[in-house]
Amino acid sequence: MEIVPIAALIETPRTTSRLRQQLARVQQLMSDGRWRTLADISQATSDPEASVSARLRDLRKQEFGGHTVTRRKADPRIPGLYEYQLTLRSDTTVSRGL
Repeated sequence: MEIVPIAALIETPRTTSRLRQQLARVQQLMSDGRWRTLADISQATSDPEASVSARLRDLRKQEFGGHTVTRRKADPRIPGLYEYQLTLRSDTTVSRGL
């Protein structure tokens, strides 16, 4: 029996287009190098926090640019609250049109 990755089962042209649009929105917002929480990014892009988190992970992957995504504690008094910063590779340009 062949084992098929779960991603292959749910990857459709519609899903792929939606994820690429999310990725573009997150990259465009974060390309200014400012620190933001997942909630900040979610509010600015209208994408769910879980999706934003996944797109930040994607931006680290070579196939999506191999960028640097840095994480730091937003407030030491609030457990689990982090801010993220995107540093684009120097050979990358960001499209402003979606």
